[in-house]
Amino acid sequence: QVQLVESGGGLVQAGGSLRLSCAASGRTFGNYAMGWFRQAPGKEREFVAGINWSGTGTLHADSVKGRFTAFRDNAKNTVYLQMNSLKPEDTAVYYCAARPSSVMVQAGAYDYWGQGTRVTVSS
Repeated sequence: QVQLVESGGGLVQAGGSLRLSCAASGRTFGNYAMGWFRQAPGKEREFVAGINWSGTGTLHADSVKGRFTAFRDNAKNTVYLQMNSLKPEDTAVYYCAARPSSVMVQAGAYDYWGQGTRVTVSS
């Protein structure tokens, strides 16, 4: 089992920045690829970013590329999502998720999920 707890969400004005954190406990964190997903009201959960177990490989959705960056610190069992130049359309609940092996963009491919942290971007 892997337990995931997100933090760092909040209310920010358009153009601002937030850093989300996802703290993991349980099985060896370094064995897992991590994904960030988001879900806006009335919409399906969508892939935002992912990072492989070592942190040497990342994947970002086109909608956030150049603005968001996923990174991790395996010594702290934590993965992060740095979000810059935020837009109102980034408003959503953000979730982190874990799976063994490689990053996948499909939410169904992830075994473990956090409870989510809400991000609201005002215009």
